[in-house]
Amino acid sequence: MNFLLIIGGLILLILGGNWLLKSAVALSLKLNISKVVVGMTVVSFATSAPELIVSINAALNGSSDLALGNVIGSNIANLGLVLGITLLLGKMEVAKNFYKLDWPVMIIASALLFVFLANDNIIVQYEGIILFTLLVVFLIYLLRTQKNIDLDELEEETPLTVFKTTIYLVIGGLGLWAGSELLIKGATSLALDFGVTERVIGVTVVSIGTSIPELAASIIAVIKKEKAISLGNLIGSNIFNILAVIGITSIITPISLSDQRLLTSDIYWMLGISFIVLPMVLLPKKYSLNWKNGSVLLIAYCVFIYLTL
Repeated sequence: MNFLLIIGGLILLILGGNWLLKSAVALSLKLNISKVVVGMTVVSFATSAPELIVSINAALNGSSDLALGNVIGSNIANLGLVLGITLLLGKMEVAKNFYKLDWPVMIIASALLFVFLANDNIIVQYEGIILFTLLVVFLIYLLRTQKNIDLDELEEETPLTVFKTTIYLVIGGLGLWAGSELLIKGATSLALDFGVTERVIGVTVVSIGTSIPELAASIIAVIKKEKAISLGNLIGSNIFNILAVIGITSIITPISLSDQRLLTSDIYWMLGISFIVLPMVLLPKKYSLNWKNGSVLLIAYCVFIYLTL
């Protein structure tokens, strides 16, 4: 029964995330926002919506380890699993903005999460405000500096009317809410049944499930040769996961750490896999990622899952 709840929840999260993504992209394209900004903001926020809803729901239900494990595990999955698989499908050229802005912000956000947790094993309201404020500053800077990039290349293959955009937005939000309810109930019950911690369920089953929208968006971007959206989506999603998901959740209710392995193991994996992307981009051929890099990331992710289970 718990497996059915998890599967049902994941299906609703995937569908809800996809509907929300459709409405968000349609709206952004009507506003003539550049592809880079769409990838870093709109797509990232839409594909991070499952993590946000699941984490808020988990924290409010007293399952903080599930909320933290979901975010940390999702960030590891985004770069290890999703980027790894994406690179196996094709070579990826990387814009210089990656190491000038995107990557540093991701590392700063990851470091802040580590510092806040290491300080007292809890993320309280004012720390959540700091995280969310950094997100707002990042978005304002991004929109001001890149809003005029590639406007001539923006086109919507299947234009959506305002009515359809609104419908997708509403049913997407409802799908995410219902999916998170089922997923949280199934995941917490499954943890009790198998005698494992919420942290293990969070960094494996839940994080992989909530990362499926990122995987789908990235694969579609590669197929359509929209590499800027693909990489921007993943980096942006990791930034949103910490600054928006943890930030907003901790503003609503404090997120306390129970399982120390989140702090002594999982978060180091997140920091490590986030850091290693930089030398991959710069060496040996600058601003390019290929199947070899994807293989390394995928193997690293498999090792992480093996050591976690």
